[in-house]
Amino acid sequence: MAAHVLVVDDDPAERRHIEEILENQGHSVESAASGEAALARLLRADARPVNAVILDLVMPDVDGMAVLERLARQSLGVPAIVQTTSGALDSGASAIRAGALDFLVKPAAPERVAVSLQNALKIGALQGELLKMRLSRSGALSLGDIVMQSPAMERVSQLAGRAARSQIPILIEGERGVGKELLARAIHGSSPRKNRPFVTVRCDGIGAADIEATLFGIDDRGGKVAEAAGGTLFLDEIGALSPDVQARFACFLTDEDNAPRRSSRGEIRLIAATGSRLVDSVGPNGFREDLFNRLNVFPIWLPPLRERRADIPVLARGFMARLAAEAGRPGVSGLSQPAMDLLAAHDWPGNIRELEHAIFRAVMLSDGGELTPRDFPAIPGATADFSRRGVADQGQCSREPEEAPTARADSASPARYGVARLLDERGEMRAFGVLEEEVIRFAISHYGGCLSEVARRLGIGRSTLYRKMKDYGIVPGGLREMVRA
Repeated sequence: MAAHVLVVDDDPAERRHIEEILENQGHSVESAASGEAALARLLRADARPVNAVILDLVMPDVDGMAVLERLARQSLGVPAIVQTTSGALDSGASAIRAGALDFLVKPAAPERVAVSLQNALKIGALQGELLKMRLSRSGALSLGDIVMQSPAMERVSQLAGRAARSQIPILIEGERGVGKELLARAIHGSSPRKNRPFVTVRCDGIGAADIEATLFGIDDRGGKVAEAAGGTLFLDEIGALSPDVQARFACFLTDEDNAPRRSSRGEIRLIAATGSRLVDSVGPNGFREDLFNRLNVFPIWLPPLRERRADIPVLARGFMARLAAEAGRPGVSGLSQPAMDLLAAHDWPGNIRELEHAIFRAVMLSDGGELTPRDFPAIPGATADFSRRGVADQGQCSREPEEAPTARADSASPARYGVARLLDERGEMRAFGVLEEEVIRFAISHYGGCLSEVARRLGIGRSTLYRKMKDYGIVPGGLREMVRA
């Protein structure tokens, strides 16, 4: 599991020794010649995030213990490994008590560095996930706690920071699973309202007859609006509100100066979210234009995970550490570099939620140790093992495992154990013909090019299959080695 490591040592020879070990193990490295320089680097918000620090304890001026104390005081959350000499083991033990995760005796062996760093990354990721969960529950989650390392998230970070300092309504748009509620909680936790309630209402999960009572209570008493008094009301999938409730909210938000509206017990700040571009649904029979205009004062588009691939390794490490601990699988120690490359290359149509589920399945499937590509069978390219597939008509279509690489109809075949993606990027239904083509291509891949088996499993005649293959440009010549019927 590659990481970006900061090596801190005033001795150039010792510093280079650790740098070479880390680089040979596939990690990227930065170095600092003093504790003061290390702290300045770790506090730079515009620099590449550091995943771990290997820190010499004995340095002039700001020594290793002072760096550890500063890391703990400022809650920087960077796991630290200290280095000491064989005659100063007591100092290593003191450093552990001060917050270091491990200590190395100089000169450290490559194998010892590898094990220590792997453990530090896992523990650091777990601590970060647990801290994020605690902060989210307490309403103290801030924008600094959200993974936003990708360039695509720079604009989100800027807008969210400005939104936290204002009181006007916010509209967060983005595909399902991108983390809209988490961003809303971080905006709330970074605002002056952070010690006040954060109340969530999922508008698509409540029946039209009950949503008004849920929001405004009975006879204007109770309800989520009153519960959020003084704090933030988060309306997820606001596009699902009925026209009557939309009208009432439009009146509720009417205010010439965009000031927060007042409930029966005090003002509230409104954050709304939707899984598609809300402007596309505005119209006489859709979303009310006046309500849209009041919500769209401060829009934030949260990009899908495929546009923020630099965030995938950090998210994956955090999910793996937390889920392995929750599942009682302490032997799962990390993600191999091939597995990380596989995750970073996948498009993740279900976004962060899908990534978390994939990590969970991999943790449960793994035999222990590092997760490898074979622990992610639902991701294209994870494995070429077709030996477990059953063949109903082996007399006509016997298949050998080594022929599996030619079993794909094209390079864009869907995941072997995947689920058909029914919605497009805007949340609208995809055309039936597009879905049918994907099903046929998937079936050809899944049954190794045996067209008689494909036709039988799809419940259509072979002549119909051939016609549809021609219609969709699945040229028989491209399947020459797969067609045996």
